[in-house]
Amino acid sequence: MAEKTTQVAEKKKDFGTLITEKLDAVQTALPKDFNKTRFVQNCLSVLNDDPDRYMKFSTPVILSNIVRASYLGLEFSNKECYLVPYGDKLNFMIGYTGAMKLAKKYSARPVKNIYAKLIREGDVFEEVIVNGEPSINFKPVFPNDGKIIGAFAVVLFKDGGMNYEAMTLGELENTRKHSKASNSMAWKDFTGEMYKKTVIRRLCKYIDLEFENPTQQSTFDDDAAIETDPQKINEIEVEAEANTIDFPFDVEESDNK
Repeated sequence: MAEKTTQVAEKKKDFGTLITEKLDAVQTALPKDFNKTRFVQNCLSVLNDDPDRYMKFSTPVILSNIVRASYLGLEFSNKECYLVPYGDKLNFMIGYTGAMKLAKKYSARPVKNIYAKLIREGDVFEEVIVNGEPSINFKPVFPNDGKIIGAFAVVLFKDGGMNYEAMTLGELENTRKHSKASNSMAWKDFTGEMYKKTVIRRLCKYIDLEFENPTQQSTFDDDAAIETDPQKINEIEVEAEANTIDFPFDVEESDNK
């Protein structure tokens, strides 16, 4: 037991140097305002908090996922992003606060504020048209720990404009089912936050994001791919259709017994 603890400690100690070297190698892909020292300390803190979760993965695998966060300037400790183990794989996933941070920072149309809210039973949520412009009216009940029935996200632009997106619980759960990481720690432990991330993600389709370099764009797009696994979509559709087969003719009992 003592030997294993020593090995874990040595691996942690080396990680600080390895992360720094990795960041130096990809310097041109990092955000202009990137704080390398803070990022390394942040990563080590997360790895130290739950070493057993990550020690089964090889050092290159952990580093390759950590560096994805650096491309976007996101921090693990603030839950802006996660290292998500599922099966024998480890993946980088953007969190709700990370999605908001990126939308606000990289929107071509300057953003004043962006946020998402959960809709629970008892809350009032209305989509309305005011002077020809779509808008929403939300009256939450407080306190309210009732069942979540949906979520919505709003972006307010500095020029006075706004846009929003709303999703029912069914739509949110459908997105979860399509995700490669549907049973991950992020979805299990922070379901509400992942619902908000999902609707923020949907809203981002209407926000023109201009990243600083192609690596940032591809990392952002890769995260979306985790949420829409084509194999899972196919499995769910097949399962749904299996219980809704319509026969165009009567099936008669065979005489051959």
